[in-house]
Amino acid sequence: MDRTTLPRLNTFAGLSLILDRVAEKRDEATWVNEQAASAHARYLLLDALGQTYLLPGRDALRWLDSGEREQLLGELKATFLGFAGERPHFLLALDDGDHAAELETRLSARRAGLRDVGLQLAADEAGLFAYAKGLAHWQRETRFCARCGSPVVLVASGHRAQCTNAECGRMHFPRTDAAVIVIVEHEGACLLGRQAGWPKGRYSTLAGFVEPGEALEDAVRREVAEESGVIVGDVHYHSSQPWPLPQSLMVGFTATAVSRTIRLRDHELEDARWFTPQDIVDGLADGSFLPSPPLSVSFRLLAHWLQQRAGLDLEALVARRAG
Repeated sequence: MDRTTLPRLNTFAGLSLILDRVAEKRDEATWVNEQAASAHARYLLLDALGQTYLLPGRDALRWLDSGEREQLLGELKATFLGFAGERPHFLLALDDGDHAAELETRLSARRAGLRDVGLQLAADEAGLFAYAKGLAHWQRETRFCARCGSPVVLVASGHRAQCTNAECGRMHFPRTDAAVIVIVEHEGACLLGRQAGWPKGRYSTLAGFVEPGEALEDAVRREVAEESGVIVGDVHYHSSQPWPLPQSLMVGFTATAVSRTIRLRDHELEDARWFTPQDIVDGLADGSFLPSPPLSVSFRLLAHWLQQRAGLDLEALVARRAG
């Protein structure tokens, strides 16, 4: 694949372009507290399901200022996310479902999940939502030490958890599960598969989690072989996407198959087949083919492949079908 022209940033990616995480300051409690009390501080509020609050009638985050935070949630410990421009940004994670519903009324806001509004939000807000959601999930899931079973407490402004057992004291860091996702091609066609529970006609690039002691390229070859029986040769990095649903990092690749022989080897895929660009055009036109949602890197991998191989715009083709 020609990598001289890469696609636009994947959804939730590019956060470093607008956010300085200032990781070196997380242990400085006095400094963090000063930023939290600043009139410039902004707070992103998440409920126990990882949903956030949006402005009424708009696809935009309902940020709290420091005054609202103090009035409504002064007892709730905040997690420092970083600086965007000159404004410190924080996360407030709720555990109380009733409280979350009450706040929806008091803030004149509505709640929505990342999967629902990830494409509707501005890119910087979508990235911040994804960052906060992934961190909040880890905080909720990390309550006890994996070594000795004692309770842990959050330190470093919510970015580490420390065992409270003085004889252990182990530090725990936010977990991210690496997964590979790949568009495999062979002589003008790409390999796509579908799971039984997906909407009718939906096909996606193949994906799977990386195993211990495994290079990313080796994970691509193993996953493709396990799911479809297709043997992959060359593998090249394409792009990545944070996927905090709940805690993954999707690492995208392009790959070339040795042959088109498909042998479904497990029960993960209901079907796998090779698609030419014309097959995809025809399938979108008659409704027999449905790509992954545009939110995902899978959609971007297919879009880039179609553009490079046939000069086709996948978004335009999908929009034409929807219209």
